[in-house]
Amino acid sequence: MRKPNKRRRSKHILLLSLSIMLIVFGLWFGSTNAYTFLKGYLLFKTGQVDAQDYEIKSDLKAATIEEEQIEEQEQVPLYSERPEQGENIGELIIPKLEAKLPIYHGTDEDELEKGVGHFAGSVLPGEEDNSVLSGHRDTIFRELGEVGKGDLLIVQTSAGEFTYKVKKVRIVEANDRTVIVPKPRATLTVSTCYPFDFIGAAPERYILVAELISSK
Repeated sequence: MRKPNKRRRSKHILLLSLSIMLIVFGLWFGSTNAYTFLKGYLLFKTGQVDAQDYEIKSDLKAATIEEEQIEEQEQVPLYSERPEQGENIGELIIPKLEAKLPIYHGTDEDELEKGVGHFAGSVLPGEEDNSVLSGHRDTIFRELGEVGKGDLLIVQTSAGEFTYKVKKVRIVEANDRTVIVPKPRATLTVSTCYPFDFIGAAPERYILVAELISSK
């Protein structure tokens, strides 16, 4: 009679130990970057698109080569209202990565946890001047290093679809404010921490500077 009691006691201790381990793991997972990492990874994976749907048409290629021939459009406001902090303002499509990512107005942690953040001090996508977007390198922008000069960045908002072409790739110090300076024409600046495999607070930023080549 004693042996069955010992077996039950051992089984009970084992189950209790496993339960405690699962609880501890859950608390750790929810309070560390692991949760943010997985959330961003799932966001990146669920936002997949087909790159062929966003290929540059032959006439658009000619326009990008001779950009000085693009006619100036009448200065009509693209947006009737400015977005509120935390509001979803559209989506960023990166054909090279076959990714489609939500954009939120603001660059606080609340916005960056949900997707790409739009720097509130910059113009909105499609407008003249410099529109600045940021994202975490270890979540939604984990593969941004594969995007470079000549690649497309497409932003879809309530005002339309805006296609930008990357003209320059920069690596700057984390406190470099030239990233957000005004531009003479419609520009999209996309920023993330760098190096991509750096552990801890990265000292630099990986910057894509793209100019508007098409809007509809």
